[in-house]
Amino acid sequence: MTSTEHVLSTTPFVVRRRVKWGDCDPAGVVYTVVFGEYVISAAELFYGMLFDGTPQKVKDRHGFGTPSRALSFDFRSSLWPDDEFDMRVTVDEIRQRTYTLGIEAVTASGELAFIAKLTPICIARGERRAIPIPDTLRDALSSYRDACAQYAAARSSAS
Repeated sequence: MTSTEHVLSTTPFVVRRRVKWGDCDPAGVVYTVVFGEYVISAAELFYGMLFDGTPQKVKDRHGFGTPSRALSFDFRSSLWPDDEFDMRVTVDEIRQRTYTLGIEAVTASGELAFIAKLTPICIARGERRAIPIPDTLRDALSSYRDACAQYAAARSSAS
């Protein structure tokens, strides 16, 4: 089986993606709207890693959802069909009802392709009302952020 998306590492969480022809406009450049799909897909894979399961089932079990409150991009370079790029996910902020994930995409040649900020808001599943971030999610986000900080510190002391 050939995959156009797979997880490379969990700490930090990195997803490798290959641009498909259908992601692009007739000029061969990735449609702007497709970048949103790239980021949401990386976030869903991230949640799956955090909870060791499929994200929507885990959220159902815990009674919460995480629709997007905000999504922003800083585009740095174009992506073309068959380009491979890695998206690294960071936990930038954890607030009362929202949190922000940073997604930085780098091409195989090391060029920064885009920086995205995804801010989900926690809601009660089925009610569509904002709720405080459930402890299970808050703890998972905090643990991941701490693990990434430890990884970065170990790498910097090794060099």
